[in-house]
Amino acid sequence: MKPLNVLVVEDDALIGLLLGELLVEMGHGVCAIEATKSGAVAAALLHQPDMMIVDAQLGDESGVAAMESILLTRLVPHVFVSGNILNVLTLCPDAVGLQKPYTESALVSAMERALATAPSA
Repeated sequence: MKPLNVLVVEDDALIGLLLGELLVEMGHGVCAIEATKSGAVAAALLHQPDMMIVDAQLGDESGVAAMESILLTRLVPHVFVSGNILNVLTLCPDAVGLQKPYTESALVSAMERALATAPSA
């Protein structure tokens, strides 16, 4: 996989930092780590990421709703991560989802699936 500019959306600061470090170790860039729906939408507009890794539940907010807003303006391959990924996939059956906790190899596989299934702009 070519190096990607990735936007991380995660409300747990430690998990967000660890995921960002993992992505950098994998050879990707991390343009931002956001913890809220509004932050995710603004960062996606500002940074134009190649990929997004999005926690489906952002405290009282929804990462799924954040992606719905972002996808209205531009197509971005994305992976939803959640402690209950079946709930996310019930709402979004075509989404690429990853159950927390996950391994680096599972993340790579999910990112590759997101890239392969993303519609062209």
